[in-house]
Amino acid sequence: MKILMVLDHNFPPDHRVEKEIETLTQNNHEVIISCYSYKENKEILEERDHYKIYRRKISKLTYKSSVAALKLPFYFRFWKRFLTDILQKEQIDAIHIHDLPLAKVGAFIKNKYNIPLVVDLHENWPASLETAIHTNTFLGKILSSNKQWRKYEQSILQYANSIITVVDEMRNRISKLLNEEKNIYVVSNTISSKDFPLYNEEPNQDFTTLFYAGGINIHRGLQVVIKALPLILKEKGNVRLKIIGKGSYQRILEELVKNLNLNKQVEFLGWKNLEEISKELGQSDIALIPHLKSEQTDCSSPNKLYQYIYAKKPILTSNCDSLERMINETKSGISYIHNSPEDFKRAFFELLKNKNNTVDLQYGSGLIKTKYNWGVDSQELLKLYDEIN
Repeated sequence: MKILMVLDHNFPPDHRVEKEIETLTQNNHEVIISCYSYKENKEILEERDHYKIYRRKISKLTYKSSVAALKLPFYFRFWKRFLTDILQKEQIDAIHIHDLPLAKVGAFIKNKYNIPLVVDLHENWPASLETAIHTNTFLGKILSSNKQWRKYEQSILQYANSIITVVDEMRNRISKLLNEEKNIYVVSNTISSKDFPLYNEEPNQDFTTLFYAGGINIHRGLQVVIKALPLILKEKGNVRLKIIGKGSYQRILEELVKNLNLNKQVEFLGWKNLEEISKELGQSDIALIPHLKSEQTDCSSPNKLYQYIYAKKPILTSNCDSLERMINETKSGISYIHNSPEDFKRAFFELLKNKNNTVDLQYGSGLIKTKYNWGVDSQELLKLYDEIN
């Protein structure tokens, strides 16, 4: 099949999309990517070894109007023209929309050209918008109605021939929303061994090092970890926290660190590449996924979860539904109440003691090799397209 994938961002990079492309093209499918660009040249066609990329320049005004796409026509109009132009040049067998916003454009193309529509839901989009900073400003609430996005999700997904989700909890939510169980597939953000190389790094025996890698915003919950550190340090003085990543909330966290006199214990390392992240992880004792619990994070499948388990690092995670389920199943760590520094402290010491052998890193790593890996998940993606075909 010739598949048109639609991304509402520039490409590359996008690790999940790159893995999907590799899987499909290695199994006799042809993939064409459409994405926007900020460059001056109006349109670029890039021929890669196994796929093509069509890019079209998007104006700042059109891009910014995407937040109000359900109320203003500019963003959807841009994509309809762009995809229509591509379909005048390419004979497409299926259209694959990444994430919810452009599903409406996918439905338009499906109906106009009579081709199957696949909607690939990377996250719970309406729930994500409800907690986003830009949609909770006065202007944001006017331009982007959360209630309208929820109605849009329920109505537009009816047009999809197949829906991809990243975790069982998300599949169950969509199934309940549509009152439909078939044609909903789980393709998680799992890894293969080549995705995440491991190095012969060992933790510093003078410290217990907590490790976090990812975005830095209020919803990632790092403020709970930082507030828990003084409680932990009263009983164990050689604990430190390393934070890799960047984000709008870092300045506030740095101020919190300063106010709690934790400058010697907390280190912000900035953005690092995958090799550097893997080495820092190897030098750490405990890996963190401290997301604040919400409808969005209850349905999440962060790539780092599988990296940590594969690297055999014990995990402290908040009690988001999907994270807690995975941690319990893989015996890879301990969960805590998401907004409680006191419960983080309790989980930290419980993890160190591991009295009841609830954490078995070898067991979890084994499940990554047999069950939770891209080799398994990729088969669901291929199954989807076999059934469409």
